[in-house]
Order: sequence, then C-alpha cells, then structure tokens
Amino acid sequence: MEKNIAYIALFAALVAALGLIPKITLGFGVPITAQGLGIMLCGTILGAKRGALAVLLLLLLVAIGLPLLAGGRGGLGLFFGVTGGFLIGWPVSAYVTGLIVEKWRSGSITLVSFVASIIGGIFVMYLFGIVGMAIVLEKTFFESAALMIAFIPGDIIKAIIAGLLTAAIAKARPASLLSRQVKVTS
Repeated sequence: MEKNIAYIALFAALVAALGLIPKITLGFGVPITAQGLGIMLCGTILGAKRGALAVLLLLLLVAIGLPLLAGGRGGLGLFFGVTGGFLIGWPVSAYVTGLIVEKWRSGSITLVSFVASIIGGIFVMYLFGIVGMAIVLEKTFFESAALMIAFIPGDIIKAIIAGLLTAAIAKARPASLLSRQVKVTS
C-alpha cells in the first residue's frame, strides 16, 4: 500500500516537473507542454489505476491553486477555460494508456507502450480537449479539431519517447514496470 502511494506521488511530481519545461502557447490559448509525456508515462509505467490516481492527485493540487502546470499555472479556473477539457481528460488518458499496456501482453513493450500512448495519450486526450475547446471557444467539434493539427507531430514524438523510456525501464528494472505486474493491488 505505502509503495503504491509513493509511486502515485512520484509520478504526480514527474508530471508537475515536466511543466517546468517552457510552454509554447498557440494563438487560441492551448499551450504545447511536455506534461502530455508525463500523462503517457503514468499509464505505461504505473498501469491504469495507479496512473489515473497519480494524475488525479496532480489535478487536485492544481485545483487548490498550486502552480504545477506549464507556465506556473494553477487554480480551479483552469478547469473551465480553453484547456479544461484536456485537464479533465488527463486521468482518463492515463487510465486508457495503462489499461492497454496491462492487457496487451504480446509484442515488444516498446511497441505496446507507443501504441497505448497514441490511443490513450493522444486520441482520448484530444477527444476531451476538443470537446472542451468547442464549448469554451463556441466552435463546432470539427473547427476545434482543426486547431489541434499543430499538436500532432509533438504528441507523436512524446508517444515515441514514452515507448522508449518504458522499454528502457522494463529492461533495466523489470519489477518497476507496474503496468506489467500480474496482480494490481491498491
């Protein structure tokens, strides 16, 4: 139990630390950050449940005002702005990413983690983000989706990095890859 709490807190801190890498904000208010990589890694390394809990812990800290998002942002208001859909989608993204890695046991961990990061860390996150943007920006789903094209190359690079980092951890310290443990405990 204590070990799981430590991993959850560690990965919440990892996602926060990735927010220290300077953000690039596009004209419509959504920043390009490294924190999406952290969301992917929460799933690929911790698995579905622990990964989602790590992200929920981070979001709780952000909601109470800690400036843990890229650019030193924090506060409850962020959940109602143009990036709110992404933030709400983060735990779901980590969960889906982790679930894929947990269930897909054949194939190399690099490929599995990459594909899981594409599906959970990009498609799922974009779905939530695009819906949130459409609501806040008063645009259609497809207009908001068109705004996301600029993010795709960077997010694919993040998915590649997540796959490679997960594989390196699996090789160096297989017991640390909690997403591949047979029994997930709380």
